[in-house]
Amino acid sequence: MAVTFDDLPVHGAMPPGMTRLEIAHSILKTLQREKLPAVYGFINGGRGADDPSSLSVLQAWREAGQPLGNHTWAHLDLNQETSDEFGAEVLRNEPLLQSLMGNGDWHWLRYPFLHEGDTVEKRRAVRSWLAAHGYKIAEVSMDFEDYLWNEPYARCVAMHDEASIAKLHDTYLAVADQYYGVFRELSRLVYGRDVKYVLLMHVGAFDARMLPELLKLYRAKGVKFITLADALADPAYRDDPDIGEPSGGAFLELMMQKNKLKFPANTKPYKELEAMCR
Repeated sequence: MAVTFDDLPVHGAMPPGMTRLEIAHSILKTLQREKLPAVYGFINGGRGADDPSSLSVLQAWREAGQPLGNHTWAHLDLNQETSDEFGAEVLRNEPLLQSLMGNGDWHWLRYPFLHEGDTVEKRRAVRSWLAAHGYKIAEVSMDFEDYLWNEPYARCVAMHDEASIAKLHDTYLAVADQYYGVFRELSRLVYGRDVKYVLLMHVGAFDARMLPELLKLYRAKGVKFITLADALADPAYRDDPDIGEPSGGAFLELMMQKNKLKFPANTKPYKELEAMCR
């Protein structure tokens, strides 16, 4: 499994007294301590552009030896843009990426919201544009919507509600565990085997707190961590679902939809997380 992080340098609410740089340093220290191979961070240069400390987050990622890729300038929704407007958003991010990555390989694109085109025509136009500009698509094939826990965590810390924080801890790991099984089942339904997975994470405060335990959970299941390039060398990723889907989705979800396969049962505590520490 390759681990990746979206939304650098700014993601989600922060608990009182915490900084974006502290969150990044926590994640980076865990990655180093756990000896993970290179972990791509996908950046939105326009988020936090008015905050001088935002650049320090990106610099810290690079100083730790971790690579960066393109998540568009402002994390806009392709559903609300034309293919040309989307291309302009990608290009606008490039000077910052070039300055940070130098000769490193920054030509990886992660779609915001995993929206790859609400019509098949737009999907094809964007993919053609990306190929012409030397981009590889940073597909996702393991996801449990980790970002859902970051805002309730900030609220609960502000309220000093340790009991609720304990519940956040338990549900985070339980849902990660559940969706590890769900995405493996999707892979077997589509390909008859485990693909090499790409995990989507976000640079949130609760993600930083939970990352050591999350990696431990995966390792206990026999997961071996690899680079993004190694994962996407799996022949499965040569497939293109080639469908227009307004709600987007991870690669395996779209392949399930293309093949008209029934999704396995799954659930997330959306309402509970939304209501917590109000």
